[in-house]
Amino acid sequence: MTSLCEELAEELGEKAQIERVENAILEKAFNRIRISDKEALFLWRHGNFRKMGDVAHQLRCQILPPNEVSYTVYRVVNYTNYCNVECTFCSFMDEVGSNKGYTLTVEQILQKLYEAEKLDSHQLFLQGGVNPELPFSYYIEVLQGVKKHFPHMHIRAFSPVEVIFMSRLTKLPLEEVFLTLKEAGMGSFPGAGAEILTERMRQILSPKKTTPQEWVLAMATAGKCGLPGSANIVWGSEEYDTEIITHLSLIRQLQDENKVLLSFVPWTFQAQTKKFRIRKVSSHEYLKMIALCRLYLDNIEHIEVSVMVVGKALAELALYFGADDINSPVIEENVLRSYGLKTVAEAEKFISEAGFTPVRRNFLYDRGKKT
Repeated sequence: MTSLCEELAEELGEKAQIERVENAILEKAFNRIRISDKEALFLWRHGNFRKMGDVAHQLRCQILPPNEVSYTVYRVVNYTNYCNVECTFCSFMDEVGSNKGYTLTVEQILQKLYEAEKLDSHQLFLQGGVNPELPFSYYIEVLQGVKKHFPHMHIRAFSPVEVIFMSRLTKLPLEEVFLTLKEAGMGSFPGAGAEILTERMRQILSPKKTTPQEWVLAMATAGKCGLPGSANIVWGSEEYDTEIITHLSLIRQLQDENKVLLSFVPWTFQAQTKKFRIRKVSSHEYLKMIALCRLYLDNIEHIEVSVMVVGKALAELALYFGADDINSPVIEENVLRSYGLKTVAEAEKFISEAGFTPVRRNFLYDRGKKT
């Protein structure tokens, strides 16, 4: 018998038995009563993933059309792979000054977008490394260039670490940086670079990256400036189970206070470098995470499953564990090894064969719209 079980049994007025406590927590979640961090930790440690998935799917069907699964299509453009952050798990970056990497011109980026439109992709996901050799004017010129030639295209751009770098580079307040980027054409802001938002894991994963507090500040400021976005968790390394709940708690608090997040997506680490330790995340653990996110993140409407990361078989199961969106297809993924869907036809076939009606949406979750 665990002390956590005994503590929760007393709080819930239940017998100190794992199954009784689990059932009481799941009943709370099903009735749309917020579960606590302690209860989430109990489910992560002791919950039956099938029971959690069943309740999570029922909740998802209460909140969203039960017979529909959404997807989107976008072109990823990594404008540079020079980076001075040097995350231990990243094999994409090249050292600044090495002359081995690249930085795209505006014209090269536009060419990629002409190609994307031929593939029915009318959204741009623009990200790169933190390259101290790039002036702030580069980012503005890229955004303005895209909007000049593709005025209808939605641009989801950068990440907390990139925008905080821009603020330091220009000595401008973070809010002013966001508003300048927005005026130039940026339409939404991804919460990339979160991984696990604790100081201990930051030191293991990326000591030079933004702190958890800076990441939250960037997301909150983006929301204040009218730039909604998404967030994620990336796990499967050396994180403690308590750190997973700490991460989710920061996300839920951020959303409570700012309403900036349209969706949340759980990812697992991939083996990219020899100096980064990963552990194999089992299929049932992945499904348990999907379910936990639906049960715990009661203020985020959409839970995405990344077909690109986990593959089709597991992604299909996740649609019955609380997820409602597949976030595919993605054109040109350079950072991760992709197991994803390459075309609209493939995405719609996958959703249909999983037993749902496919609904296209854009980055802002406008259903039935491409951009």
